[in-house]
Amino acid sequence: MHFRSMENGRASFPFPYKPYDIQEQFMKALYSALDQGKVGIFESPTGTGKSLSLICGALSWLADYEEKRRQEATALLQEGEASLSASAAPPSSSSSASAEPDWITDFVQKKAERDLVSKLKEEELKRKKREERMEMIRNNLHLKYASKRKSCEEDEAFKLLQLSKEEQTGTSGDQEDEELVVAEYESEDESKSKSRFFGGEDEDDEELVEEHVTKIYYCSRTHSQLAQFVHEVQKSPFGTNISLVTLGSRQNLCVNEEVRRLGSIQHINDRCMEMQKNKHEKQHHEDGAKRKRGPPKSVCPYNKALALQQMRDEVLGTVQDIEQLLKLGKETKACPYYSTRLAVPPAQLVVLPYQMVLHEATRRAAGVQLKGQVVIIDEAHNLSDTLSCIHSTELSGAQLCRAQSQLTQYADRYKNRLKAKNLMYIKQILFVIEGLIRVLGGKVGQNPQSQTTQAGTEMYTINNFLFKAQIDNINLFKLQRYFEKSMISRKLGGFVEKYAGTGVTLHTHSSSNKENRRTEGLNRYLQALNSNPSSTPVPSTDQQGASEADKVLSASPMMQVEGFFLALTNSNTDGRVVLQKQGTLSESSVKFLLLNPAVHFAQVLKECRAVIIAGGTMQPVSDFKQELLFSAGVKEERITEFSCGHVIPPENILPLVLCAGPSGQELDFTFQNRDSPQMMDETGRILSNICNVVPGGVVCFFPSYEYSRRIISHWEASGVLIRLGNKKKIFQEPKKANQVEQVLNEFSRCIQRSAVDSSGGVTGAILFSVVGGKMSEGINFSDDLGRCVVMVGMPYPNIKSPELQEKMSYLDKHLPHSHGKNPGQALVENLCMKAVNQSIGRAIRHRGDYSSIVLCDRRYARPATLAKLPAWIKNRTSTHSSFGPAFAALRKFFLEKKQKRE
Repeated sequence: MHFRSMENGRASFPFPYKPYDIQEQFMKALYSALDQGKVGIFESPTGTGKSLSLICGALSWLADYEEKRRQEATALLQEGEASLSASAAPPSSSSSASAEPDWITDFVQKKAERDLVSKLKEEELKRKKREERMEMIRNNLHLKYASKRKSCEEDEAFKLLQLSKEEQTGTSGDQEDEELVVAEYESEDESKSKSRFFGGEDEDDEELVEEHVTKIYYCSRTHSQLAQFVHEVQKSPFGTNISLVTLGSRQNLCVNEEVRRLGSIQHINDRCMEMQKNKHEKQHHEDGAKRKRGPPKSVCPYNKALALQQMRDEVLGTVQDIEQLLKLGKETKACPYYSTRLAVPPAQLVVLPYQMVLHEATRRAAGVQLKGQVVIIDEAHNLSDTLSCIHSTELSGAQLCRAQSQLTQYADRYKNRLKAKNLMYIKQILFVIEGLIRVLGGKVGQNPQSQTTQAGTEMYTINNFLFKAQIDNINLFKLQRYFEKSMISRKLGGFVEKYAGTGVTLHTHSSSNKENRRTEGLNRYLQALNSNPSSTPVPSTDQQGASEADKVLSASPMMQVEGFFLALTNSNTDGRVVLQKQGTLSESSVKFLLLNPAVHFAQVLKECRAVIIAGGTMQPVSDFKQELLFSAGVKEERITEFSCGHVIPPENILPLVLCAGPSGQELDFTFQNRDSPQMMDETGRILSNICNVVPGGVVCFFPSYEYSRRIISHWEASGVLIRLGNKKKIFQEPKKANQVEQVLNEFSRCIQRSAVDSSGGVTGAILFSVVGGKMSEGINFSDDLGRCVVMVGMPYPNIKSPELQEKMSYLDKHLPHSHGKNPGQALVENLCMKAVNQSIGRAIRHRGDYSSIVLCDRRYARPATLAKLPAWIKNRTSTHSSFGPAFAALRKFFLEKKQKRE
């Protein structure tokens, strides 16, 4: 791919205020990386304005790149036209050395020039049209659509169904359940023809296939992080003249209350797809086709082509986050989910969650094209784990039995209407599912909750697992294609929803006794599952109180089965299959574990013009490069690194490593020592001393939920908790994610109250949290909320976990050893220090902030461990072998800050 280089870079960047020096450096490095098509690893601590630097640096490059392309195209066009007019003069009669006559050579040359000129003119025309259209949208002119109104909706239905991978086959006749029966299937060996639904789209639908302009895809982990980024764009100098689109799942973007309240993402997706299909059928009937018998089918009132087009234009015209999109969707009666997808091709900046960029099938379904584009992955400190999680998948024994039962009855019910090819593939799917049930130690066709299995964990390579399950003779690639083309998972979901009485009204008036007899086994089976004392009966889907577990139980598990089949098509060395037997078949599971995330990341790196991997704490970078970039075939020269310090002055941070407590007890929180009463008591004494001198909020991180529970109950018994409570009000990280907001608000209010009135002796609050838990990422403890962060012990992952052991041995085998350490051991240390860096980075959030960081464990004093701290913390860290000097430094730090404020 040819990259035009804007040699001199940029001297200055548009910015809402005077940028810090490190922001200037960040933007220049980013501009250069994008321009040269590099893979950039950018580290900028939180609180240094990373988002704004990303926005202003990347969008400045995009503007310059577009301008440069425009100028080059104009110059080429002029050159081509000049050359054509010059060659219009009579050719010279000098004899040619070539065997072909002059006039042929001349004609071929002129034709090539003419083609180039017309191509350039066409591109110029398209670009002008795009710019004019954007100008009209921004000026809020009412757009008149010259395109045929009647067929507009039909075209739109085609396009939307295409985007959602909903390839439909035409339905005929008035047979009941037509939509549940898989259409006649031909494998790729037999046919290359397209389905009738999208037949002949080459010329006629050309206007539907809109060209993707050069754009930047920005992705982050959570929707709140994406919303934050969009707000930064709104505040930036580009806020008014950039076309930005936020993508999300149906669960996040649906505005149809009837569908939203279904709760589970699978239910929402299935219902939405069903309404799409009903809409197309309805149009088909309006055009004179005979309507099938049965109740009228509901279509989505928010899915009207004109409304979608208008909303798409509004989305492109003004920058909006998900909340604003939902509000706009309700006001304009248009679906934000489909409007945003229609807005992707002309958008310059697309904001979306990780999954939509990093997972190929999701990427295709969302209409995301990476060829020649720029991808920025933010909050990427856990990118390797994220890739592994997205591509790992698990199936429980209960799900396998349910899928087997449902698919058997589906095939039985429609055996006379299914073509031979379909029956063959359905039998193959059943054969694989039954193999998976047997490999878990179960028997097919019996209740999984009453079947006992021998507890234990086994690990297999993919090939060995296929042999063990006796399914090695099945072509999983062909099965995968069948899943994709026939949409059997969705059809089966519709079948279960219709006949299993899971909150959807049964079509009793069109069901004969014979039909009821056919499905009574399925009903009985579901009732047997629900009659288990540990689970509650499946409630109707419009009951708000229905738990997620019940909703999952009522849905068809075929989608998950399909995902597991896909995972088994990975290369033998890239993954492992874990068999976990838990006593009963229903609780046992078979899990695919991806060991080589680079295999899926390689495609993104190959297709994109440039990839920027950014985060607040990217250290340690070496393993990251080795595991994700070099393994994906990226050469060292394509990688560029940028790391900057913090904007806070050195005196605003006090990182301390404590090797011993107040009574001289050595701090060694290894697995063997951390449960001793002496160690727990010493930790209590350290916290009591800290709470005496630190104003406002203290956040204390424990290495695991289990250890946090044990140490707090020990303190409760020994009276330490009461002593702590006299100085700071005690808060604990909640078990449920939906309670985090409430706990944080109360924590914050308590600190604000005690800042105004500390007459009761309480000087603030202390929050007990867990590394890698709900409070260690994405939550800011700025200013008084986090004046001191205490890290108790080192949060090493569970070394006994079979998954981690397998990953370690995989790395030892496939990656080079460095600094005398094997890659597996390095992985464990890096996982630990990444978690520490994430947690301690919560405290300093802006230039004027100040905080202390106390690392309680003598192991933090090791040079190799200190080296893995972010540079801006490492350079200011002091190690103390006794508690006295460390405590004196802490007291002095806060005394000075108090005097400065007064």
